[in-house]
Amino acid sequence: MILEAAPQQQGGGMQMIIMMVVLFAIVYFFMIRPQNKKQKEIQKFRNSLTVGQSIVTIGGIHGVVKSINEAEATVTVEVATGIKIVFAKDAINPVYEKKA
Repeated sequence: MILEAAPQQQGGGMQMIIMMVVLFAIVYFFMIRPQNKKQKEIQKFRNSLTVGQSIVTIGGIHGVVKSINEAEATVTVEVATGIKIVFAKDAINPVYEKKA
């Protein structure tokens, strides 16, 4: 018994390329784009920090901003009366208010 190879479809490579492009577009619009948007919002929040603002660090430490050093990208936070800690701006967690 002699087995013959099935004939390959013409244009099969083109369909594969189209499917890859569609898959990449889906990944971009549902995963990459929303993540980039969220990162921009977080950076905007960190750049708009003001003295006297209540914040929470990514480690869960609550405090009030006492000073901001733009040159070193640090924030001095008072966590208790007379106790101040210096954090990198990137360590400040944006707190979003819950929507009712």
